[in-house]
Amino acid sequence: MPVKPIPEGYHSVTPYLMVRGVGRLIGFLKAAFDATEVVPAMKRPDGTIAHAEYRLGDSIVMMGEPMGKFEPMPATIHLYVNDADAVYERALRAGATSIMEPANQFYGDRSAGVKDSCGNIWWIATHTEDVAAQELAKRAEAWMKQQHGG
Repeated sequence: MPVKPIPEGYHSVTPYLMVRGVGRLIGFLKAAFDATEVVPAMKRPDGTIAHAEYRLGDSIVMMGEPMGKFEPMPATIHLYVNDADAVYERALRAGATSIMEPANQFYGDRSAGVKDSCGNIWWIATHTEDVAAQELAKRAEAWMKQQHGG
């Protein structure tokens, strides 16, 4: 049987977080998002984590600690969940700081934002409304005007 070019359970795009304190990040992902281990932490001789993989919903997030020419590089990740409000609250209890409280957005999502202790920003969203393209354009224009005071 031929090997699949994209392994089973993975998507074409997979976030890779390069941060200091991957152990803390793993704890946060488990507590905030019910992340489950896919690839156990592979530790370097100095105890830092070279690589680990966790599943969040139907996606995998890879992570590792910086080394050599690879500097820390936190990311911004958009995460769809069934209940954005509940997951936002859980993320705060898990140690995240709020950057945006849950709110309905013009594009049909209810979303919130948090920042974890490694510097990653997590946009937590629940899709609540399918917005037709023409209506979306009208709402976006109104939102832009509101943001720029006019």
